[in-house]
Amino acid sequence: MKDVTTLTEGWTLRHENTAIPAQVPGCVHTDLLAAGRIPDPFLGRNEQEVAWVGHTDWTYVTVLGPRDTAHERTDLVFDGLDTVAEITLGDETIGRTRNMHRSHRFDITRRLADASPDAEVPLSVHFTSAYTEAQAVRTALGERPNSYPEPFQFIRKMACSFGWDWGPTLVTAGMWRPVRLEHWSTARLYQVRPLVTVDGTAGRAELRIEVERTRSGPLTARARIGEHTASVTFSGDSAILTVEVPDVTLWWPRGYGEQILHETQLQLIDEEGRTLDRWERKLGFRTVTLDTEADEHGTGFTLAVNGERLFARGVNWIPDDVFPSRVTPDRYRTRLTQAAEAGIDLVRIWGGGIYEADAFYDLCDELGLMVWQDFLFACAAYPEEQPLRSEIEAEARENVTRLMPHPSLVLWNGNNENLWGFRDWQWEERLAGDSWGEGYYLGLLPRIVAELDPTRPYWAGSPWSGSWDHHPNDPDHGTTHSWEVWNRTDYTDYLDTVPRFVAEFGWQAPPAHATLRRALPGEPLRADSPGMLHHQKAEDGNGKLARGLEHHFTLPDDFDRWHYLTQVNQARAIATGIEHWRSHWPRCAGTVVWQLNDCWPVTSWAAIDGDGRLKPLYHELRRLYADRLLTVQSRDGRLVVAAVNQSATAWVTDVRLRRMTADGRTLAQTILPVRAAGRSVVCADVPDELLPDAGSGKELLIADADGLRALHLPVPDKEFAYPVPSYEVDVVRREDRVDVVVTARTLLRDLLLQADRVAPTATADRGLVTLLPGESVTIGVRGWSPSSDDAGTLAKVKAALFAVEPA
Repeated sequence: MKDVTTLTEGWTLRHENTAIPAQVPGCVHTDLLAAGRIPDPFLGRNEQEVAWVGHTDWTYVTVLGPRDTAHERTDLVFDGLDTVAEITLGDETIGRTRNMHRSHRFDITRRLADASPDAEVPLSVHFTSAYTEAQAVRTALGERPNSYPEPFQFIRKMACSFGWDWGPTLVTAGMWRPVRLEHWSTARLYQVRPLVTVDGTAGRAELRIEVERTRSGPLTARARIGEHTASVTFSGDSAILTVEVPDVTLWWPRGYGEQILHETQLQLIDEEGRTLDRWERKLGFRTVTLDTEADEHGTGFTLAVNGERLFARGVNWIPDDVFPSRVTPDRYRTRLTQAAEAGIDLVRIWGGGIYEADAFYDLCDELGLMVWQDFLFACAAYPEEQPLRSEIEAEARENVTRLMPHPSLVLWNGNNENLWGFRDWQWEERLAGDSWGEGYYLGLLPRIVAELDPTRPYWAGSPWSGSWDHHPNDPDHGTTHSWEVWNRTDYTDYLDTVPRFVAEFGWQAPPAHATLRRALPGEPLRADSPGMLHHQKAEDGNGKLARGLEHHFTLPDDFDRWHYLTQVNQARAIATGIEHWRSHWPRCAGTVVWQLNDCWPVTSWAAIDGDGRLKPLYHELRRLYADRLLTVQSRDGRLVVAAVNQSATAWVTDVRLRRMTADGRTLAQTILPVRAAGRSVVCADVPDELLPDAGSGKELLIADADGLRALHLPVPDKEFAYPVPSYEVDVVRREDRVDVVVTARTLLRDLLLQADRVAPTATADRGLVTLLPGESVTIGVRGWSPSSDDAGTLAKVKAALFAVEPA
């Protein structure tokens, strides 16, 4: 059996006269932070103070101490080097790297053999600034269009580390994934590719094995999946081993069935019966297809798992920290559990980030979260020449092989917005015949997926209509990104189209109040304060927030109302889109919100802010992505109540419709029987007598069924006759939480308790809620132990409560 020595301790980071302890895995910035050499770049405008770090070369050094000499081969293995590195052992350079997104292995057997087993052998990893490398490649290959000022497309590094419209510019370097020595003899498993298929009730795992050898001779590969085994003996460098699993229990996405995973072990055994190497994974048996057939509406884009066509309830995922080495398995579990608890069933890993760690995909397997994996290209024209092309091919081959065991992985996607950019962003004229990445997305990548992982669909890009016969962002064909809304128009324009699949759409809001207070220490909070503007990276972001508010509300004068209303507007925008598009299933087959998470404290499109606090949008997603959704929509000029039922069983209910006045009087009401079969949508006309007066601004329609509520106002909020909010508040101490009970005396629209204003550690179990006069809501608050001063506690709670007010 091979032996492994981890190399995580004893590293020093050096630059000129700087020498500080280093953490591996880690990066330059986190080491400098730990040593107190730089301020926290997440606070204030410190990002600007540490910009020099990314323009600097750095060296990590350690020594290899006493070593195992019983094996025939010793490899030095780096799971991730960020990015341009020269590795030196003793006084000899053993390798150079230029790709953050792949691992590197170096045979150092001979070099160690020249030294005594007890001798200390110096090991250094010198990192050249990513700026230096990117600029050199750009000079060699020629300029290419880019949506951002930095040349990130000329280096295989996490693109968003160079800055994005939600992220800081913190270009780091370091050993961001584990480092180790592997000692082995005879042979080792080079790679294992499991092609997992299902035929009827029979599962089949075809394990394609490649080995690396130090000597020839027969080897045996023996596999076990549960109680089912198979073995094969071979003399070459590859073999195929097939394990049949009859009457297999399938893996399903969450909401459709159980997430059954099968412990799988593969042993590599020599002719004397000794285990040389071992590969262990949890495999899931399922089928996944992508239906892109033409129909009366255009060209579809519908995922089906185990033959079940589904509406994808998705979010886009960016790196959870701009320093990815800080994202632990526990942090993945927290964030992905939050996703599952919000009703999300698909996570798209966006192409400007990273291929996430194995723990991410393990958790998606466990939680039933489908993964849409972008190859790492985003918002730029990428050269297809060397030195990039060979790196990109090696990176794609390694990551397809690494990730394909995961049943949660349902789609490979070639790029983010580059095919669209070529058509609409004046790239074609600027490129003047230079390569720009089309050969990757329509040639190299689909060939690699077809060769290595034919069990999954590949799509060339997002957005992409399926061919150049249609505009890349044509909503009637394939995937669509909806960014005219937010960038230029109001969110009500979502109602104008029914795309086949909405892979990106979003609306901004600031982070939680406590997050802002931590990120901007000592700064008076204003929408246009220096710190707020620095933590707003979108072009004219605050202007777009203001214009978006003005469509619906009178612009507030004070920060607290601005903060509350921009968060309300974000939740309303996403609700407008999802309710409309879900009501058009199966024509529309999915929505992927931009975005779930943030990588630092910032005003952004995220539902969970950079400190991990939940915005009102997160709680709204729980309603929007629930199996059952009640919404009021327009069909052919009439109002309808749409019952969206994504559960497997029929939804039989009575919808109570009320036409009410702003002061709480009921003008008319009726009961509307509704029956929606499983996985279906049913629309019922609103009777004429229930239609609010379109011009008065004093009437609204309310639909209630099974604890779900939908509202329709015929005018914008600023034209509606909201009463001054009036309510009673009671605080009840429980053993594990505090219950805040709010009883409405007037109509309360979008009541919100911002629990972090009560205490930075406090969290509320719900977001925006609308109450009619006399109704109550109980909001559970955890992470807060109020004092015995009842009056002071009540005052704190009341100061943290907000609702829509009259214009």
